[in-house]
Amino acid sequence: MERFDVLVIGTGSGMIIASTAVENGFRTAVVDNGPMGGTCINRGCVPSKMLIYPADVATMAQEAGKIGVHATIDSIDFRNIMTRMHTLVNGDSSRQARAVEATPDLTWFKEQGTFTGDYKLQVGDRTITANMIFIASGARPGIPPIKGIENVGYLTSDTVLELEKPPGSILIVGGGYIGVEYGHFFAGIGTKTTILQRPPRLLPDEEPEISDLLRKELQRRMEIYTNFEVMEAKQEGSMKTVVARNRENGALQEFQAEALMIAAGRVPNSDILKPEKTGVALDERGYIKVNEFLETSKKNIWAFGDAIGREMFKHVANYEAGIVWHNAVHDHKVQMDFSAAPHAVFSHPQVASVGLKEAEAKQQGYKILVGKALYKDTAMGGAMGEPEGFVKVIVERETGKILGGHIIGAEASILIQEIVNAMATETKSYAPIIRAMHIHPALPEVVQNAFGNLRPA
Repeated sequence: MERFDVLVIGTGSGMIIASTAVENGFRTAVVDNGPMGGTCINRGCVPSKMLIYPADVATMAQEAGKIGVHATIDSIDFRNIMTRMHTLVNGDSSRQARAVEATPDLTWFKEQGTFTGDYKLQVGDRTITANMIFIASGARPGIPPIKGIENVGYLTSDTVLELEKPPGSILIVGGGYIGVEYGHFFAGIGTKTTILQRPPRLLPDEEPEISDLLRKELQRRMEIYTNFEVMEAKQEGSMKTVVARNRENGALQEFQAEALMIAAGRVPNSDILKPEKTGVALDERGYIKVNEFLETSKKNIWAFGDAIGREMFKHVANYEAGIVWHNAVHDHKVQMDFSAAPHAVFSHPQVASVGLKEAEAKQQGYKILVGKALYKDTAMGGAMGEPEGFVKVIVERETGKILGGHIIGAEASILIQEIVNAMATETKSYAPIIRAMHIHPALPEVVQNAFGNLRPA
């Protein structure tokens, strides 16, 4: 059995731990069957945004008539879009792999690892262990129990990246973050797109009014069916057919398209890694249980990222990595605080959120103020043709502490940062946003306006 000081499972945000360990003189091993870089670089945030941005451009051109710019799109070079994406992704992953292989005291085991006993990880024909073990084993697309799905050539967020030509039509099962983003992509490049969503709303984890506006805007370019559960899938010649049940009245309806994509959530890789064999407890969904310090139930084993099933975003995993390393090497422990963990959905319009929703704040007993401001009521909103979109903020009434911020509209992923930064201060107060000069005319004024419109809920 080979012993290391530090063992890291997963080369996404796990590489933050690995590189820091090496810099501090620890003999370190990383285990990942590749490619180097984990989900974000290879199958997630980076490649998906390489596809979505061209769809943004195309959609903006199609909508430009409302501000007097009448544009036409002669063609969309799908092959060029995909080649550009693969070139960037493969380049990033390859550069990171070369750096890892050239680093002294860092060993990369390029096979799948499985725990076989206390602190023992089997990797191929080798058994390794370490004084400190960090699990960042990630998650993968989940496939719901749809009758006949195994006989239908379906796409996931992994395999969609391998398409060589755009389908003429596509059915997307799932209206969460991934389904909505890829729905925007396919509609943007001219594919007839249909989203089938089991819950009653798109993006059900967002504020209801954000979900409602997003659906209204997306339906200009695609078909959306909520409260529809896909029961069966069939391959009929070159076409895919799914049978879905309307959950309101029980009626069955068939949908058909050239391509079928499953975007119905993600599942952890713990069934492959088997961390329970080293005494690491899992929850009922298979995610690794951790405490507020990101410690597992087993001493000297930590877990973070998608493996723990909380706020499954790359920037959160990166932040968690810093917390984990600190707690592993220092006596004074730091708690992981998810209260100001933001996220964005790169649809059209964009959605971004941080903190509590209004209903959650009320359920937790806060006395709150709620503020809302529309894009169209700002000078820049007027210049942009009065687009649909708004900022909604939730504040604790007595202290001015920001509890949550929610945005739908252009550049929401950028505008949310002002709220996130204020939530990261000691007081978490909205006062600096109100007091600070905001460039006029510019979109950030809509954030300031939302806090200026605070009213009792």
